[in-house]
Formats: sequence, C-alpha cells, structure tokens
Amino acid sequence: MTRIIAGAAKGRRLEIPSQGTRPTSDKVRGAIFSRLLGWGAVEDAHVLDLFAGSGALALEALSRGAADAVAVEKSPAASAIVRKNAQSCGFQDVLTVATSDVTDYLKRALPTREGLDLVFIDPPYSCSEQEVSGVLEALLPHLHVDATIVLERDGRSPEPTIPPELTVLSGKRWGDTAAWYLGLAASEA
Repeated sequence: MTRIIAGAAKGRRLEIPSQGTRPTSDKVRGAIFSRLLGWGAVEDAHVLDLFAGSGALALEALSRGAADAVAVEKSPAASAIVRKNAQSCGFQDVLTVATSDVTDYLKRALPTREGLDLVFIDPPYSCSEQEVSGVLEALLPHLHVDATIVLERDGRSPEPTIPPELTVLSGKRWGDTAAWYLGLAASEA
C-alpha cells in the first residue's frame, strides 16, 4: 500500500497503476522528504514530477506545503490514476497532469515563469544513463536558480552522468533504490 506520509493529506491511500510503474516506497519517500524539508526545498515550491507513475512524489510535496505541481506521465492509464489520487487528496486545483513523453514535455514551455524549485525524476530503471542525461539537459532552462532535483535510480546504478551546469549535492542508497540530489553548479547560479 502506498500512502501520503505527512502533511495535509497524511494517511491518504494512493492508487497505483497495475503495470509499468515502480512506486517509491514509503520508507524512501520519507527519507527523501526529510532531507528536502531540512534544506527548506518544499515549502511554496513549484514542483515537477517526471515519470510520475501514481503521482506520489508530487502529491507528497503538495501535502507538505508545495505551492503547485505538474506530474508528467506518458501512460494514459497512469495519468488517470494521478488525477484520481489528486482528487482524493484534495489537490486537484494545484496539480496539473500532463500525459506526455518527458522529453517532449520539456521541449515545450513549462507552466511557471518563476522557474521550477523542486524536480523529481524517477524514470524506469531500464532507462539508460544517456537518456537520463538527456532529460537533465532538457530540464536546465526551466530551473529556478536555487532548484533542487531528486534523481531516483536503481541502487546498483553508478553516480549519474550530469551536464556541467549541474552538481551533485549528495546521494543516498536504500537497498534497491538510490537517489541523487542535484542543484545548479555555482557558476550557473
């Protein structure tokens, strides 16, 4: 069972797509948000959740005080579940769901003029490092100067190859899952 861990929607159960997604466990999501909250990266943030699956990361951010969020998921069935989860959590007015390929979405103008503050990238583990690097590259023009990116990968994955405009702030592994926290490099900020 996946649920919202804390905040305004604490305890709400989330529906999960029956296939094609790998939900972030409550334990890992809790650890990620603990770090993000310690950095002050969630409150009033403009959030983008790429490869959204059930939308759990975007919904958790909204529950914990993010201003708004966009969840990008190419599966129409999964996108419908994200909308249903947003409705059940009471976030349908602040969560936009885009049924789109992530790279195609990033080529279009994003809905916030201020830039994105917090981005979750949780691609299928089968996604190559080259594909992930391409997503990071496409994301660059949309970031606020103080943006934080959380990149979730298979726990056996090497540290990601990132564009020179980004820097690894830290990383953590939990069994089968690894997360890297990225920000704009000092020369870009």
